[in-house]
Amino acid sequence: MHTIEPHYNWIEQYSAAEDSRSPLFGAECSLDTFSNTIYGYYIHPQWDSLESDTLFFKILWADYDDGAAILEFIGEWNDAIENDIRSLKRNILDVLVHEGVRRFVLIGENVFNFHGSDDSYYEEWFEDVEDGWIAGINFQEHVRREMAQYSLDQYINFGGTLDDLPWRTYEPRRLVEEVESVLRHRLG
Repeated sequence: MHTIEPHYNWIEQYSAAEDSRSPLFGAECSLDTFSNTIYGYYIHPQWDSLESDTLFFKILWADYDDGAAILEFIGEWNDAIENDIRSLKRNILDVLVHEGVRRFVLIGENVFNFHGSDDSYYEEWFEDVEDGWIAGINFQEHVRREMAQYSLDQYINFGGTLDDLPWRTYEPRRLVEEVESVLRHRLG
């Protein structure tokens, strides 16, 4: 797990640690010190903590004028024990929503398991984005299936071309446009 790095090709365009409006402003990550673990396995030090023992993330890009953000995740999304959605919602999403973000791209190819609970924080987040959207791309099939068992698919858009989107080939703004195009096509 320590070799799985967050996507870094957009670092010249955006760094959450250097963004004064980001919930991670001023955060420092070492390239040399591996200290965070998931179930005893060290993860790459570039992943940021949301105060969960099992789920880490990275804000890859945010544009407040455009109202969009892209977040990448690694680990086990555990709402049953860790209440990861509460930590994510209160520590990260509330700040981004307050700054005007209404469109969220969640990259979940490195989310290995999901354990659900109730959907109240997802519902609150969905209401916060008003005319925006929340899209999950490249989540593993068993994770999407488990999330759907808790009806989270009524808040987070999954499936179809979002499951195999070659997101690394896009610039961040273009990725948001592509996801929005897919969602518009579904509604149209």
